[in-house]
Amino acid sequence: MAKLRVEVDPGEVGLDAGRLGRIDAHFARYVDDGRLPGWLVVVSRRGRVAHLSTYGRRDLEADLPVEEDTLFRIYSMTKPLTSVAAMMLHEEGAFALADPVSRFIPSFGDARVFRGGSALRPVTEPLTEPVRIWHLLTHTAGLTYGFHHAHPVDTLYRQAGFEWGTPKGLDLAACCDVWAELPLLFQPGREWNYSVATDVLGRVVEVASGQSLDAFLAERILGPLGMDDTTFWVDEPDQDRLAALYLPQTGTGRAVRGDAFGQVALSRPDCLSGGGGLVSSAGDYARFAAMLLGGGALDGVRLLGPRTVAYMASNHLPGGADLEAFGRPLFAETTFDGIGFGLGFSVVVDPVKNRVPSSAGELGWGGAASTAFWVDPAEEITVVFLTQLLPSSTHPIRSELKALVSQAIVA
Repeated sequence: MAKLRVEVDPGEVGLDAGRLGRIDAHFARYVDDGRLPGWLVVVSRRGRVAHLSTYGRRDLEADLPVEEDTLFRIYSMTKPLTSVAAMMLHEEGAFALADPVSRFIPSFGDARVFRGGSALRPVTEPLTEPVRIWHLLTHTAGLTYGFHHAHPVDTLYRQAGFEWGTPKGLDLAACCDVWAELPLLFQPGREWNYSVATDVLGRVVEVASGQSLDAFLAERILGPLGMDDTTFWVDEPDQDRLAALYLPQTGTGRAVRGDAFGQVALSRPDCLSGGGGLVSSAGDYARFAAMLLGGGALDGVRLLGPRTVAYMASNHLPGGADLEAFGRPLFAETTFDGIGFGLGFSVVVDPVKNRVPSSAGELGWGGAASTAFWVDPAEEITVVFLTQLLPSSTHPIRSELKALVSQAIVA
């Protein structure tokens, strides 16, 4: 376990302790009025933890508090780890970003694109260019999620058993073959749509490395960084550390337990989801964020070259567009004016346009259970916020947290 503790007085790294306390006071109200079960936040600057706080319960029914070593389902905060894994292989020459995905997953060579019709009778057309690895990293492949409920292809995903999970008995390879058979929303590269693309990327990692995704992550990323809490499932000895999962109650908005979703993390999944399958701790994820801030290296361990990290943190949307202009509506509580997308995470292009205090070049992402992280190279800050309320669109946590961290930077 990556030990988490305050390492420096906030004032020594240009943060105001009293202003940092506003973070705690604000989000304590979320717990006190029942909107969140509990949370943990860690703010680091210049490589050292300056603020660490917890509040509320990891399990309301058992009256267990959130603690520094509590485990959380990080859902889509898995995506940056899978993207780093892919770029490590890219650095080794395993593939070019322009390579067709079909080189590793042959079924994608026969993919077709939705042109019209309905979920009952879709009309499709052939690809005008292959689905490429770059499309997976940028969510421009034309893939989707069943939970979007925005397009006939989303309906086809749900009918095939893909909404908040994957069909029982299908491993990652089998899931990829099903996704390849379903129509793409659009021709690759034409739009941005949040999707299972990073799951498909995880399969590319498996084929290119000759290892299962969990084995590759453990050997090449988690082990070297000391992220021993980060896994695709939680075994018996650590299950008491795993926070329960909650959903907002219709009408009241109070957090109510959702074990049907939550218990999935207690056993090995059939499909290793590189897009949303990991459980982690704040100490672990803070180290991952610190590695990104360090240009691919942390404590003498280098995963990526600094030029690769800078390339990943560039806006890859065509013409420098932001997600609001180039993307389809996203299942999240944040707006995407002024926000671009790199290789595996969002990138702030224009903080003024986004209407949230931040820095150009800031990268980050969140998870479906209202978790979030970001890395601000300009201010040398990393932030990790963990809770367990599904879905993340319930409350404006990320924009509020960004404003509260920003106002605490005084030098």
